[in-house]
Amino acid sequence: MKERNLKVPIIVISAAIPLGVAALILGPQSKINVGFNTSALPLFHAMLNSTTAILLLASLYFIRHQRIRAHRAANLTAVALSAIFLISYVIYHSTNPSVRFGDLNHDGLLSAEEKLQAGNLRYVYYVVLSSHIILSGIIIPFVLFTLQRAFQEKFLKHKKLARITWPMWLYVAVSGVVVYWMISPYYY
Repeated sequence: MKERNLKVPIIVISAAIPLGVAALILGPQSKINVGFNTSALPLFHAMLNSTTAILLLASLYFIRHQRIRAHRAANLTAVALSAIFLISYVIYHSTNPSVRFGDLNHDGLLSAEEKLQAGNLRYVYYVVLSSHIILSGIIIPFVLFTLQRAFQEKFLKHKKLARITWPMWLYVAVSGVVVYWMISPYYY
């Protein structure tokens, strides 16, 4: 059976997702009405990220103990949760204004008093957030190519790439929870 080369579709998807999300976040701030309250979605996102992190840890455990089917199930479930996260994230940011760290009065601006009250924790938050955002875009082709190699049964190449993919993906999942934990006091 001839293997299908998915390099071009993976590259297109890997570019389209971060560009689409960036356009959504940085573009015009008109919000849509989806017909339901989306204010609880950030907590849902943190739960998805937590579960993804647990699945990634389980995946590592399973492969180290040669439990291939459990390894595959953990990874495919992590991919599915990541896709659900992406859809939910787009819905949330399409329906809600951006929340700024330290913005206690929810006016979208940080007064000198709000900056003082948030202190240096603001800088920690923005470092974690920035690294999370950057790696969440970078990780997409890594995950897709790692999956492709597993499905094509190119296990040596899969393993080699997974050694890069796994820690990045785990960091993205864990830092997503940390970002939520840090910004949650400022949600509406």
